[in-house]
Amino acid sequence: MNPEWRTRYELAIETAHRAGQLALRYFDAEFEVEWKSDLSPVTIADRETEALLRTALLGAFPRDGFLGEESGDTPGTSGFRWIIDPIDGTRNFVRRIPIWGTLVGLEYRGETVAGGVEAPALRLSYRALRGDGAYRGDRRLHVSGVKSLAEATIFYTSLAWFVKVGREQAFLEMVRRTQTQRGFGDFYGHVLVAEGAGEAMIEHGVHIWDVAALQPIVEEAGGRFSDWDGTPSIHRPDVVISNGHVHDEILAILKG
Repeated sequence: MNPEWRTRYELAIETAHRAGQLALRYFDAEFEVEWKSDLSPVTIADRETEALLRTALLGAFPRDGFLGEESGDTPGTSGFRWIIDPIDGTRNFVRRIPIWGTLVGLEYRGETVAGGVEAPALRLSYRALRGDGAYRGDRRLHVSGVKSLAEATIFYTSLAWFVKVGREQAFLEMVRRTQTQRGFGDFYGHVLVAEGAGEAMIEHGVHIWDVAALQPIVEEAGGRFSDWDGTPSIHRPDVVISNGHVHDEILAILKG
């Protein structure tokens, strides 16, 4: 195990917990909601949580790069880059829906090598380091063994995204061919697949900070992560994660 990966991973988990607790203090408080140019919401909780993460992570590793949803991209020289979403699920956060989380991803020379997710309103935490497995708390995670799409549960964020990209008929085909569908969006659908509670999560409209922390968790749990063309990339707005068994069939449906 690369000791530089391990040291940063341990810091990521500890710092994500602190940052999540900071965000949680705002969750039931009064705060102003601003709207960005893409019509997504942002709050003081987003900004302060990201500031905490930036200060802690770059304070320990000043040569690392940093990409945050709110503060943008700061290049580094070490080969490492932190990829941060301070509150994934801000729309839930501002409506007092407890499904939101703080995401900390670690990239080394273009590969995501570790990820941490803190969901303080749910009292859940997820983590993974390449070669070391994926965990919810101290419990090792494994994807499900369901091999048939007809027996599968799939997750998605919003039907509106399928409509926007002209894939609503593909979505309805997945509805017809799967057992259950649940709109558990954002990070939550991904970690549910990682822990075997469902077989696939299909999304469109994501950014790199939405998925960088999730890719190693899904893959270390034995799952598969790709864009809608089957490439394991975090740089596309479309993503499919699955237990691996139903992945190709979902891709075929998405391709029509």
